[in-house]
Amino acid sequence: MPTRLLPIVLLLSSLALAQPAARTGPSIDFSHGDLKVSDNHRFLIHADGTPFFYLADTGWEMFHRLDMPETEKYLENRRAAGFTAIQCVLIPEFNGLKIPNRQSHLPLIDNDPTKPSEEYFKDIDAVLSLAEKKGIYLALLPTWGDKVNKKWGEGPEIFTPENAKIYGAYLGNRYKDRPNIIWILGGDRPVENDRHREIWRGMAAGLQSADTHHLIGYHPMGGQSSAKYYPGEEPWLAFHMNQSGHSRRDGPNYDMIAKDYALIPTKPCFDGEPRYEDHPVRSSKVKGDYYNDFDTRQAAYWSVFAGSFGHTYGSHSIWSMHSEKFPAPAKLASEMLFTWDKAIDRPGGQSMAHLRRLIESRPFLSRVPAQDLIDGENPKDAGHIQCTRGDGYVMAYSPLGNPITLNLEKANLGAKIHSWLFNPRDGSAKELSPSNDMPADHKLTTHFPGTPARGNDWIVVIDDASKNWGAPGAEYHAK
Repeated sequence: MPTRLLPIVLLLSSLALAQPAARTGPSIDFSHGDLKVSDNHRFLIHADGTPFFYLADTGWEMFHRLDMPETEKYLENRRAAGFTAIQCVLIPEFNGLKIPNRQSHLPLIDNDPTKPSEEYFKDIDAVLSLAEKKGIYLALLPTWGDKVNKKWGEGPEIFTPENAKIYGAYLGNRYKDRPNIIWILGGDRPVENDRHREIWRGMAAGLQSADTHHLIGYHPMGGQSSAKYYPGEEPWLAFHMNQSGHSRRDGPNYDMIAKDYALIPTKPCFDGEPRYEDHPVRSSKVKGDYYNDFDTRQAAYWSVFAGSFGHTYGSHSIWSMHSEKFPAPAKLASEMLFTWDKAIDRPGGQSMAHLRRLIESRPFLSRVPAQDLIDGENPKDAGHIQCTRGDGYVMAYSPLGNPITLNLEKANLGAKIHSWLFNPRDGSAKELSPSNDMPADHKLTTHFPGTPARGNDWIVVIDDASKNWGAPGAEYHAK
């Protein structure tokens, strides 16, 4: 007898799609305490057990290239959009040892890591205070990686294992009591020898000699993970960070996450630098081929549903803080489609708020990858379906809006279910019809509106009806 599939039919002419409320107040409430790794080693939580969803923007050059009014404008936009962190660099990439910040200060005296400039770090203090008021963590890189391993950068290589420890201790002492810091070592460079490895270990040891409150990660170069350089216990490394990068369209970052997710010892993992909005597709031979908002959403939902504890969005114009008065270096400036103050309102960045709303609208500390629930073939191309489940719910992402068939027998949802259609472009949600009875064979097929195509991405959310959670993404309320 053929398997019976219960199609979920969209009644588009019925109730209007529920729209999410605007974000108000600080993005994060720091009264919940310091961040730590959850007991299952998959997520970050506050000291009191409140879950934390890491949603970062890449503001790498923020300290270097923005003045305080511009910093206020940028951080306020990101607060309103629901970002919980900004990834930014203390000794920046764009010749940050020679070109002063907008307050005319350099980070070090005589390029000596043991001689930080008090005036420069007062500027950093002011930005940290501003971000704290807005409820935003600053994911601080003590230095860009070219100051350790120059490769293609400006350099110079100024760090040794010894002075890295001294510099780390300075930062740890200065910022140990700040509530809104996550430390990230590295900075887009590989660890290629024991000297590099010991420099970063020394910096971590310096930080932790004074600062036991803040987590530490490592930002690798493109196509790699921190686990490549530090695969073992490394007690200072709280989570793994990969950079799926900007090399090709539809890059399967879910595979990178799955690899880190399976590692022993278990650590939280995430994609800390995926394809950026308005960034050239590096492998493309087509002039003017840039990533768009769909590409950023595809990377985000693929990564998070594959097991990430959060996600980082990026914009080519924002990470560089490109402006007419202070353009990015010439080679990069020729690629820019927008100035940073225009790019902050681009659709990919603004749609990241909906990802956070969706995840926080269900209890997410139980969430695991759930590819085994997908019934039928699942392509490895742009239309790849990614599925996740937690206690009482299942979510599946269809990048092209292709139908999804799920076998829910292993999902433990009960006899009654609620099924929702979630739009990652605008955050709207609508309950689907016709029936809320779990079919006898546990198989559900969802058809999405419109013709399957790039940019017509959708998510189906299926809940245990007894939970009565309401529409997914309707409000921020971490559980």
